[in-house]
Amino acid sequence: MKVSTSSEKKVIRIAAVCFWLVAWQAAAVLLSQDLLLVSPIEVVRTLFAMVGDAAFWRIALSTMLRITGGFLLAFVLGVVIGAAAAKSETVRALMRPLTSVMRATPVASFIILALLWAGSKGLSTFTAFIMGLPIIYAGTLQGISAIDEKLVEMTKVFRVSSVARMLYVYLPAVLPSVASSAGVALGMCWKAGVAAEVIGLPTGTIGERLYQAKIYLSTGEVFAWTVVIIGLSALLEWAIETLLRMALARAERGPSV
Repeated sequence: MKVSTSSEKKVIRIAAVCFWLVAWQAAAVLLSQDLLLVSPIEVVRTLFAMVGDAAFWRIALSTMLRITGGFLLAFVLGVVIGAAAAKSETVRALMRPLTSVMRATPVASFIILALLWAGSKGLSTFTAFIMGLPIIYAGTLQGISAIDEKLVEMTKVFRVSSVARMLYVYLPAVLPSVASSAGVALGMCWKAGVAAEVIGLPTGTIGERLYQAKIYLSTGEVFAWTVVIIGLSALLEWAIETLLRMALARAERGPSV
């Protein structure tokens, strides 16, 4: 079977995107109801009009910082607790019911509780944190549990320092799992974070603008803000994956001579 090259895969991805854009445009033309479905051309026009407004950048930055803050907090705590759970059965037993509850509880329940406890200001940050923590925790725990214990014992026999063991044994084994879980967690953080903003309506956020667009039946703005959310999420995911990939490449190279 012929193996596709990197350039061929890019062409296939672009062709797939073009196909769905054409299908979207055709559906909008056939339906001919902008209230229900606007065309991608109209979405682009709306998006360009929004980008020209200085308030757009403040709103986008506000939501991005809130959700990214929740994700980073979930990432740090998830890695730390996951590492502790990998080494301690007690920590793992304590975390098992908590992570199960966090995964099973509907996002709307967390949002309502957060509104009662802390108001709308930090709502999206809290929601992103709650959604991301169990995913990062599970990825870290899985990565550390998969490490060959014989390899760890060998490093102890040869008196490899704890720092070197962490950099050249644990990191190369854990980072792929953590990177994969981070990508999934970031997507969940954005979905849940924006949903929290739509419910809590904190001032100057994307969620608030989505709600206002819905109230005024501005379907074009709903689609345009959705495109912004997807773009920001993809940008942050790319940045995080790039950083983790660089860290993995550095760890796999080993100590410089």
